Amino acid sequence: MSKTTTPSQDVQEMVAQSDTGARAPSGLSGRILWFVPLCWSLFQLWYASPLPFIFNFGVLNDTEARSIHLMFAVFLAFTAYPAMKNSPRDRIPAVDWLLALAGSFSAAYIYLFYTELAGRSGAPTTLDIVVAVTGMLLLLEATRRALGPPLMVVAAVFLLYTFGGPYMPDVIAHKGASLNKAMSHLWLTTEGVFGVALGVSTSFVFLFVLFGAMLERAGAGAYFIKVAFSLLGHMRGGPAKAAVVASGLSGLVSGSSIANVVTTGTFTIPLMKRVGFPGTKAGAVEVAASTNGQLTPPIMGAAAFLMVEYVGISYVEVIRAAILPALISYIALIYIVHLEACKAGMTGLPRRHTPTLLASLLSFTGTILGLCVVSAIVYYGVGWTKDVFGEAATPIVTVALLLSYVGLVKISARYSKEGAIEIDEELTEVPDPGPTIKSGLHYLLPIVVLVWCLTVERFSPGLSAFWATVFMIFILITQRPLMAIMTQQGSITEQTKAGFIDLLESLVSGARNMIGIGVATAAAGTVVGVVTLTGIGLVMTDFVEFISGGNIILMLLFTAVISLILGMGLPTTANYIVVSTLMAPVIVTLGAQSGLIIPLIAVHLFVFYFGILADDTPPVGLAAFAAAAIAKSDPIRTGIQGFTYDIRTAILPFMFIFNTQLLLMGIDTWWHLLLTIISSIIAMLIFSAATQGWWFTKNKWWETVLLLALTFTFFRPGFWWDQIYPAKVLYPGTDIAEITEKLSVGEELELLVAGENLEGDLLSKTVRLPFADEATTADERISSMGLMLTNSDGRMVVDMVEFGSPAESVGIDFDWEIRSVVVDADRPMKEWVFVPALLILIGLGFNQTRRARKERLSA
Repeated sequence: MSKTTTPSQDVQEMVAQSDTGARAPSGLSGRILWFVPLCWSLFQLWYASPLPFIFNFGVLNDTEARSIHLMFAVFLAFTAYPAMKNSPRDRIPAVDWLLALAGSFSAAYIYLFYTELAGRSGAPTTLDIVVAVTGMLLLLEATRRALGPPLMVVAAVFLLYTFGGPYMPDVIAHKGASLNKAMSHLWLTTEGVFGVALGVSTSFVFLFVLFGAMLERAGAGAYFIKVAFSLLGHMRGGPAKAAVVASGLSGLVSGSSIANVVTTGTFTIPLMKRVGFPGTKAGAVEVAASTNGQLTPPIMGAAAFLMVEYVGISYVEVIRAAILPALISYIALIYIVHLEACKAGMTGLPRRHTPTLLASLLSFTGTILGLCVVSAIVYYGVGWTKDVFGEAATPIVTVALLLSYVGLVKISARYSKEGAIEIDEELTEVPDPGPTIKSGLHYLLPIVVLVWCLTVERFSPGLSAFWATVFMIFILITQRPLMAIMTQQGSITEQTKAGFIDLLESLVSGARNMIGIGVATAAAGTVVGVVTLTGIGLVMTDFVEFISGGNIILMLLFTAVISLILGMGLPTTANYIVVSTLMAPVIVTLGAQSGLIIPLIAVHLFVFYFGILADDTPPVGLAAFAAAAIAKSDPIRTGIQGFTYDIRTAILPFMFIFNTQLLLMGIDTWWHLLLTIISSIIAMLIFSAATQGWWFTKNKWWETVLLLALTFTFFRPGFWWDQIYPAKVLYPGTDIAEITEKLSVGEELELLVAGENLEGDLLSKTVRLPFADEATTADERISSMGLMLTNSDGRMVVDMVEFGSPAESVGIDFDWEIRSVVVDADRPMKEWVFVPALLILIGLGFNQTRRARKERLSA
């Protein structure tokens, strides 16, 4: 008799296979598989805390910590993930124990023999190479188990390329590397496996994943879903709109799009189907919302933390750049859902009580104003305490935080039972917003702590996550007994015990969620190591320039396609590492040669976005398979429908490459910020209407074309304005001193430079150079850029470039010529283009509403 499984069981199995490991053995093996992740979490908390320095015990440098981190990840990859689909799930075979121990030893080798390895750097012994080869092979197998074959294949191809360089086609050939040199570089240094990617996983990502696991265990995930339903469930297509918001909020809790689909989709997909969404579209809405959860600040996917290291900016700057695209992407998805509901004539779920307009306004504004007042008190109050109390400010703020927590738990205790509705697929009416919001306000405090540490204290992401996690530990231990005391229900002892069980289980689940990320960052580090060892990064510039013909749009399309193809099998983090390592420098370099200065953060976000979109790209999108299992729909059709919804997200990276104001760069005043936000929201809404073929009624073909043209106008007003007023004025290179002296402090000097590279090819590109704030005269400013110039027969020639200077970093070399100094033209602001665009849009809307009215009357 064959064993049958329900869709719910299939989905849980899929999540286990992709996120935590499908094995659940009993007995001693089960206890080991519980205890090891617990030790991993405790180690990571110790490493992130100030305690090692306070007690002068267990102080580890970055390399040692990465080694231990990978040791745990490899051990768990072999014990938690079966080798094959038919491998046992209820026990761990002896061979897997041996592989786990061998892999762990190889990963821990750098930690165990750190001093000896440092003493013979560059001269590895036979044992070193044996351990490195063993570790590399076992890492590839651990990667295959935890993440499937694609990433393993990519890493293996790059390894083969290391040794097969002399036999490659001329365009990508290199001199090759010996086994000793390759393994020493990739395993015994921080250039390969133990490089930046694994370092970010060790320092930042683990704690954020652990923080999310604790939030989920505490009940925050369910709370966010309830709040979304209470606010949006009654609207047209309400469950789908609630699914979008709930999935966005769940992005705070889960960094995995598949886990996000399962967490929210189990409730939202059946409810969407009940109000009229077909299974395919219900699953697609959940997929589109869940994949975008990784885009949502303040806690984004693991790749966002890698950006901090790769781009060399703070995490706060990454958040600032990512927040507007994430916001308009979610607003657009809610609007797409609304249009789908309008097309099908859907309604929302009934409310338990229909409030008056005044009551709705008071409840809504009261909640919002309350949160704003609390936020203002926290923000400005803490700043004031620092000024007045100095060192005593921290304990004062801690006491205030604890009092706030007790007060909010008291409110939660009152409303968690009083009139609250459990969210499940059988839900028949919408929960009341007031009691629902008040039933879990204390869950917002850890997020407040996290954001405060990141943005106000300017702690590192790792330290910020540590303090937020410490507060979460306190909540997990105390919220149950506090609730018991305040409601006078249940035993305080039993509730305290349950709180400690919640804490331990969240520590275990957080670590198991990290297995895949740990081995993925290590395996992707192999790719980075091969790039630095073979110099293929330099070759890629010529290769991409050849296939794109130097066209920046074709180059971006090529990068997007690579990200989508790799992302079909690679997790977002590994995809981001591979593509950004190969393509980000190429795009910046070729963009500069085309006269387009592209900020590095824009390129990295471009790759990040398309890596995330791969999660719902057929035929492999795992998030689509998970949603289809819940919706009982076809996974390929669900994935295709989800991708059509995500086209709105796919156009954003192309827009912010050419209009960096969407990343909140180059915005000087608050009204300019407001104009940028409003115009980008309008652009995304009309793009949604164009791609859905429906605005107030069904679009005619010419209306869709016009809406797409208006989308482009609102996203890139400068394109049209440049046709009327040129954006830049070119002055001769000999005017550099005069123009440099007129620059304000903080401005950058833009130059068109040309010269020969090492291969003797003539290059021309546009660069921007900052100067020192204290430099006042033209000579001082030019010198602080790292340039020494000579006027030779009316040509401004570079006489010398200072090592490590801004000029050297942008690729200017000796004997290059400063051909032109580029100055922004004095012209009317490009946003005047919005005026005729708005008039056309209003006319189009009027025409559609008139037609919709006629259709209703004739129906």
